[in-house]
Amino acid sequence: MTRVAVPLPYFDFFPNLKAELAEKYPGTKFCPPGLLLQGESLVEFLKGYDAAVIGLNRFTDEVCAQLPDLQIVSMCSAGVDHIDPAILNKYGIRMWWAPGINKVSVSELAVCYMVYTLRRIHYFSSILYKGAWKGPVGFGADLRGRTVGIHGCGFIGKEVVKLLQPYGVKILACDRVKMDDFYQEWGVEEVGPEELWARSDVLTIHLSRNQTTIGMYTGDVLDKMKPGSILINCARGHLVDEKALQHRLESGHIAGAAFDVFAVEPANGHPLLELPNFFASPHIGATTMESWEAMLRSGIRGIAEAYRQEPGVYPFD
Repeated sequence: MTRVAVPLPYFDFFPNLKAELAEKYPGTKFCPPGLLLQGESLVEFLKGYDAAVIGLNRFTDEVCAQLPDLQIVSMCSAGVDHIDPAILNKYGIRMWWAPGINKVSVSELAVCYMVYTLRRIHYFSSILYKGAWKGPVGFGADLRGRTVGIHGCGFIGKEVVKLLQPYGVKILACDRVKMDDFYQEWGVEEVGPEELWARSDVLTIHLSRNQTTIGMYTGDVLDKMKPGSILINCARGHLVDEKALQHRLESGHIAGAAFDVFAVEPANGHPLLELPNFFASPHIGATTMESWEAMLRSGIRGIAEAYRQEPGVYPFD
C-alpha cells in the first residue's frame, strides 16, 4: 500500500476530498492547518512516506537526499517553477502535474482587473473610505473599444480571449507557439512582442516563469509600452521589474497596473502599494473553491499516474 503524506493544508477546506483520499490510501498524513512546510520541517513530515501530494513545497537536493522512501511528488499547484526535474530524476522521484487546471479562475480575475483598473475603482473607492467624497471625483475609461494585448496565449491566455468576446475589444496575442486555428476562430491578431507593447491599451501577462521570461519586463520594455496603457499581471512574480514599474506609474507613462503576484511574497509594505494607480491582491488567482477542488482532485489522481519528467521539456526550460 502506498504511504501518502500531504504537506499542504488545503484539504481541510474540503472534508469530502480529505475523506476520499484517506479512504483510498489508508494512513494518509495531513499537514496541520496554516502551515507551508519547507526545508527540514518538510523532511521531517515526509520521512517514511512513498508519495507526497504537494502545493508550493520545494524539493531541493538537500530535501530529496533525506527522503530515500519518496517515490512520487503529485502536485496540486498550477505552476511548476518551484520544481527542478533534474533533482527529482536524480533521486528516482516521479512527478504529476496537470496544466491549466485553474485557467477559469485566473482568466476571470485578469479580465476583472482590466475593468477595475481602467475604471480607477481602487482610487475612487479610497476617496470614499477616507471620507473625502465632496463632489465629482474624476473619470475612468471603458474597456469596450480598447486594444487588449495578451502576452502568453496558453491555457489561461486562451480563456482570456474567450471571456473578452462580449466586450468589443481588439485582441492581440504574442506567444512562441503557433496557433493559427485558434486565432482565426476567435478573431485574434498574432503579433510579436514589440508590436504587442506598442499597440496595447491593456496588456495582460500570462507567461510561465522560466529562464526565458524572468526579468522580461525591464524598464526599457516598459518604456516601449503604449503611453497611458495599463498592465495586468496575474501570472508570476519576477517577470516585471517592480522598481521600474513604480517609476512609470509615477510618471504616468503607464496609467495603471493591477498585480496578483510579486517577486517576493508576502509583499506586505511594498512601495507599489502606496501608489493610487496601482492595485494588488495577495496571489489569489486560483483561490476559488472551484479551482482548489479541481487541483486537489488532480493531486489525488497523480499518486497513481505520476511519471518521470524530462528537463528541458515543457513545462520546464
